[in-house]
Amino acid sequence: MHLEILDWIIIISFFIVFIVIGLVVAKQSGKDSKSFFLSDRNMPWWLLGVSMVATTFAADTPNFVAGVIREDGVFGNWIWWSFLLTGMLTVFFYAKLWRRSGITTDLEFYELRYSGKSAAFLRGFRAIYLGIFFNIVIMANVCLATIKIGHVMFGLSAVHVLLIASPVVVIYSAFGGLKGVLLTDFVQFIIAMIGSIWATIYIVNMPEIGGIDKLLSTPAVAAKTAMLPDFSKPELLIPLLIIPLAVQWWSVWYPGAEPGGGGYIAQRMLAAKDEKNATYATLFFNIAHYALRPWPWIIIGLASIIVFPNLESLQAAFPDLNPAFVKNDLSYPAMLTFLPAGLLGIVITSLIAAFMSTISTHLNWGSSYVVNDFYVRFLRKEATDKEQVAVGRISTVVMMVFAGLLALVLEEARDGFNLLLSIGAGTGLLFILRWFWSRINPYSEIAAMLISFVIAAFFFINGKMDTPMVDIAGHWQLVIGVVVTTIGWVAVTYLTKPSDAETLNSFNSLIFGNESKFKGFGMKILGFFAGVVGVYCTLFAIGNFIYSNNVLAFSLSAVAVVCGLVIIKSFQKTDL
Repeated sequence: MHLEILDWIIIISFFIVFIVIGLVVAKQSGKDSKSFFLSDRNMPWWLLGVSMVATTFAADTPNFVAGVIREDGVFGNWIWWSFLLTGMLTVFFYAKLWRRSGITTDLEFYELRYSGKSAAFLRGFRAIYLGIFFNIVIMANVCLATIKIGHVMFGLSAVHVLLIASPVVVIYSAFGGLKGVLLTDFVQFIIAMIGSIWATIYIVNMPEIGGIDKLLSTPAVAAKTAMLPDFSKPELLIPLLIIPLAVQWWSVWYPGAEPGGGGYIAQRMLAAKDEKNATYATLFFNIAHYALRPWPWIIIGLASIIVFPNLESLQAAFPDLNPAFVKNDLSYPAMLTFLPAGLLGIVITSLIAAFMSTISTHLNWGSSYVVNDFYVRFLRKEATDKEQVAVGRISTVVMMVFAGLLALVLEEARDGFNLLLSIGAGTGLLFILRWFWSRINPYSEIAAMLISFVIAAFFFINGKMDTPMVDIAGHWQLVIGVVVTTIGWVAVTYLTKPSDAETLNSFNSLIFGNESKFKGFGMKILGFFAGVVGVYCTLFAIGNFIYSNNVLAFSLSAVAVVCGLVIIKSFQKTDL
C-alpha cells in the first residue's frame, strides 16, 4: 500500500503540530516538577476528561475490540465494558478525595495514609514496579498494535515502525510535560474520532459490504451482533458477562480502570483546578469511553468477518507477515487498507495520534513515579527542580526504548490485556476500602501485590508450557487469583497492626475534615447506579439505532435521560 501526497501532507502536518505544542509549553512545563507532572494544578475538567479518553484509545484498542468481536461477538466486549462500574465508583466516591489530598502522584498516598518504613518501602517499590515494569508492559502492548498496522499497511518491519513512530512522542513528552500531553491529547482525540467514524462509513458502504443493512443480515455477521450472550449457554455467559460484572470490576487493578482511581486517571484528577473539575472530568471520561466511542470499532470488526472470514484469509492477504502476528486483532488494520487517499491519511494520523496519546501519558506518568516517588524520595531529597525535570526527561527516553524491545516478543493485543488483568487480580477491593477501613496497612498492600503476582506468573508460565501442569480456563484462573489474593491480604491485615493513630488522624482530617467518612453515601450510591445504568443505556441505544431497532433505542435513550437527571441531583446534594 502506498500513501499519496495528500496523505503525507496530512500526516506530516499533524506531526509538526504535536512537536510545536511540546516545544511551546516546554519552558513553562520545565520550570519545576509540579509544572512538569501536574501542569500547576490548574486544568479544566473538559481538557482533563478528553485527555483521559484519548489516553485510553491506543493504537491497540480498535485491534483488541475487532479481535474480541471476531472471536466472541459484540457481547465479548463485556470483559472491558464491566469496568464502567469501577469508573463510576471513582466519579462519585474518590475523585473529590484524590483532589483534596494535594499530593503529586497517587503513590505519595502511601506515606499520607500509612506510617513507618513499610510505607516508605511500599511507595518506592511501587514506583519501580508500576512506573517502570508494569508501565513498559502496557506501552509494549500499544507498540505491538502499531507494529502490526505499520506492517499490514506499509510493509514495514517491526524495528522500522518503532523508529518512525517513537521519536515524535518522546520529543513532546520529554519537553512539554503534562501540559504538552493534555494539549496534544485534545487534538489527537478529535482526529481519532473523525478518522474512526469516517473510516467506518466508507468501509460499510464498500461494494464488498453493501451497506449497513446487508452487513447485519449476513449470517456470519448476524451471529456476532448480540450485545448480551445467550443466557442458555453458560460457557459464554459465565466468562463474558457474569465474572466481569460480579467479580472483575471491583477486584482487578487495570490501568485506566483502577478501583478507587489511580495511575494516570489520578494524575489528571490531581491536576484539576478543584474538586468539581476533578469529578466532572472523570464523569465525562466514563461517558465518552464506554458509550460514545466503541461503535465504529465494532462495526469495522463485524465488516472484517465478510472480507477476512478466517485467519487463513488474513495470512493470504499478508503473506510476508510473521505468522505469529496473524491473529484476529490483525483484522482492523487489514480493513483500513481499503481506504482511499485523503481519508487514509486522516485515519493513519488518527492511529498515530492514538499511539502517541497513550504512550505520552504513560511516559509522563511513569517518569513522575521515577522522579517523585523514587529518585527524590530515596536517592536525592535535595534535588533541585531543574534536576528533577532532567531525570524525568531521561527516564522518558529510557522507558520508551525498553517498551519497544518488549513489543518485539508479544504476539496479540489480548495477550497483554489478559496478563495485566491476572497480575492485578484480587488487589482491587483493597484500593476501594483503604480510604475508609483504618485497619488496612502497608503489609496488606504488599501481601496483595506479591500474592497476585505469584499466581499470575504461575498461570502465565503454565499456559506457555507444551504440557501444562494444570488445565484451568482463563476466567477461572482470574477467579482463583481474586479469591486467594483477597483471602491473603485480609488475613495479613488482621495479623498486623494498623498505622499509628497520629498518621490516621492526620489523614482523616485532611481528607474528610470534621465530617463523617460516610456523609452523603446514600446519594452517592444512587448517583453511582444512575451513572452505570445511564451510560449502558446510551451505549445500547446507539447500537440499537445502528441495528434499526428504533423503538428499543428510543426507550433506552429515555432511561438514559432520567439517569442524567438523577446524577445532577446527586451532585447537588453532595456539593458537586
